[in-house]
Amino acid sequence: MAVKNVKGLQNGAVPSEAAKRDKNLKRGNWGNQIEFVLTSVGYAVGLGNVWRFPYLCYRNGGGAFMFPYFIMLVFCGIPLFFMELSFGQFASQGCLGVWRISPMFKGVGYGMMVVSTYIGIYYNVVICIAFYYFFSSMTPVLPWAYCNNPWNTLDCAGVLDAANLTNGSDPAHGPLNLSQMLNYTLKRTSPSEEYWRRYVLKLSDDIGNFGEVRLPLLGCLGVSWVVVFLCLIRGVKSSGKVVYFTATFPYVVLTILFVRGVTLEGAFTGIMYYLTPQWDKILEAKVWGDAASQIFYSLGCAWGGLITMASYNKFHNNCYRDSIIISITNCATSVYAGFVIFSILGFMANHLGVDVSRVADHGPGLAFVAYPEALTLLPISPLWSLLFFFMLILLGLGTQFCLLETLVTAVVDEVGNEWILKKKTYVTLAVAIAGFLLGVPLTSQAGIYWLLLMDNYAASFSLVIISCIMCVTIMYIYGHRNYFQDIQMMLGFPPPLFFQMCWRFVSPAIIFFILIFTVIQYRPITYNQYQYPGWAVAIGFLMALSSVICIPLYALFQLCRVDGDTFLQRLKNATTPSRDWGPALPEHRTGRYAPATGVSPEDGLEVQPLHPDKAHNLLRGSNGSAHPQDSRI
Repeated sequence: MAVKNVKGLQNGAVPSEAAKRDKNLKRGNWGNQIEFVLTSVGYAVGLGNVWRFPYLCYRNGGGAFMFPYFIMLVFCGIPLFFMELSFGQFASQGCLGVWRISPMFKGVGYGMMVVSTYIGIYYNVVICIAFYYFFSSMTPVLPWAYCNNPWNTLDCAGVLDAANLTNGSDPAHGPLNLSQMLNYTLKRTSPSEEYWRRYVLKLSDDIGNFGEVRLPLLGCLGVSWVVVFLCLIRGVKSSGKVVYFTATFPYVVLTILFVRGVTLEGAFTGIMYYLTPQWDKILEAKVWGDAASQIFYSLGCAWGGLITMASYNKFHNNCYRDSIIISITNCATSVYAGFVIFSILGFMANHLGVDVSRVADHGPGLAFVAYPEALTLLPISPLWSLLFFFMLILLGLGTQFCLLETLVTAVVDEVGNEWILKKKTYVTLAVAIAGFLLGVPLTSQAGIYWLLLMDNYAASFSLVIISCIMCVTIMYIYGHRNYFQDIQMMLGFPPPLFFQMCWRFVSPAIIFFILIFTVIQYRPITYNQYQYPGWAVAIGFLMALSSVICIPLYALFQLCRVDGDTFLQRLKNATTPSRDWGPALPEHRTGRYAPATGVSPEDGLEVQPLHPDKAHNLLRGSNGSAHPQDSRI
């Protein structure tokens, strides 16, 4: 028994409860807490850490951006992360099942599913492009290193051709002096950009001109979906083993690239450009808005993935500790990736004789144009290219695992019978096939336009609204005192006062600030010089609204079907926790979650028996009404 208790403590269980009683045999649990932490790190640490954070950092004052970034991490990122983990872990349900806490707001869960669906579709297309570049790097000479390929134009000028330009061997222009050579270099089209636009994508001239499906990309998309499915074939039992590699090896690759990068000439210039603070920008609202948005989006809040991953934890797991570890790891990875990226870009700027700002980019432009071009300058460039794109693949897969598991778990939990629990593998297969088919248009010649449209609109202000409603519902509809008691029941201690204040006041205020900032900062989407037509922007807004509209629609549906003679009675019944809200396992349903035995004469609903020593202990609810602490409606 002593051995079991020690094991229970290692898994976060309270000392008085054996570890075996903390297992959800019907639904399943993580093999151990390391699997959960690694999966959550893989989910939070994604492609945005590599291609968005460094760009935001140098655009918003370099090292000065770190100050608001870490402020937002402390007051918004970690508290929201802890809230979602504790929410899913307490109920052992996915993003739909947890809304038994207040059935009227179940539309928030459906909104999370819609967002995860959009992201899952286009995110795997990005992974498939990384697969394509990975396979293309298996050659003695990288195909985007020179301009002597059939897809290159006369404007192409590779950095490796500088010697030829200096020697005056360019056939189109004849001998060039230094000034002409510099102008030609600055106006050039790089071979990596032409490879990306003219060969990999065969980019069309308009978002409505789909052209042909790029069969190589379609094949890589199939490969990426097969990999995701195989890793999730047994749910968290299989994905929990895969993350030992997918969540840790990117750090090995980052370290290898960092060591190689800092030894290059000009690397220090790039790193200083990345870190040098411009303190005058710290007073700009835009810098704080970007910092808050980056924290919010990079941690994966309101996607439903955090709730889903935490739902497979054992009931007494210390998710408070996990939320701090994972959040800090995610942000530290972003900072570390910035050193890797800008050491290479500094080297490239030094090689070209231009400022770092001329070679830095963000998004797909950094991952598939600027950085691949920089890799061509390194000795044994195919090796570094293989490592870089393998890292991108693993970073993407870590997030994709959780996105797919979020959808599958929501479906399985919603149906909830024994048959679907046994057939969960087939549900995973069906979701994977649907995701592949919906991703096929994104492999066409107009695919990158649609991918960026989904990235800009499908998971933008809708996530902020969903997160804000979730926070308000838990704190003010369900009641902050009730939720703090739930956490104390689960962890053995209430949430620290700092988190209580953040959940009730600070985090919702920051979320609202992000929403206002997103609206004020809004600019019509563009891709390089291409302006999206009005009808495409309208589709983007419809995608954004499709997740938010789930909330009022389901609320109206719930109000229509719930019992009650007046609107206020219906509203009260629709927001009251359902009978099956609470811990999933019977041994954890104590206190006010104990099995019901009678009916309250006052409202006709089931109530729980009071614990003898707490029968007269009344708790004042968030709405001012008094109710027994151990009673449950």
